[in-house]
Amino acid sequence: MRRQFVIQLDNRPGELAHVARALGARGIDIEHISCAGAGTIACAFMTTGSDSETRDVLRGLGHDFIEGETIVVDVEDHPAGLADITEKFAKAGVTILGVLIVGRREGIVEMAFAVDDLEKAKSAIAPAQLSGIG
Repeated sequence: MRRQFVIQLDNRPGELAHVARALGARGIDIEHISCAGAGTIACAFMTTGSDSETRDVLRGLGHDFIEGETIVVDVEDHPAGLADITEKFAKAGVTILGVLIVGRREGIVEMAFAVDDLEKAKSAIAPAQLSGIG
């Protein structure tokens, strides 16, 4: 998986469409996306077909964004499954920049975490839980 971008948007009609159109105009595929908004601020969490071109588009649009290295983890699909994983990251001193659900299978949710320190994140998670990195 590529880097994950967390993009700050104004929470108003058309903002996400504007970003999607600009990426599409450059031929950049959006591979995964999730969005959330509260009040006047919204965020889009996405991975695309080109990290460098996505950076260029976002800068050109004037959007604030952060990005992180991505680690894909198999999270047990039960109450507190997410808490189990994120507590491991916290104990290892890993800051989570964004999260995307990228797959699901019986009893497992595949989650892509954008993190500030990939090596610490890898060491915090049991090898059997790692679905993919980068």
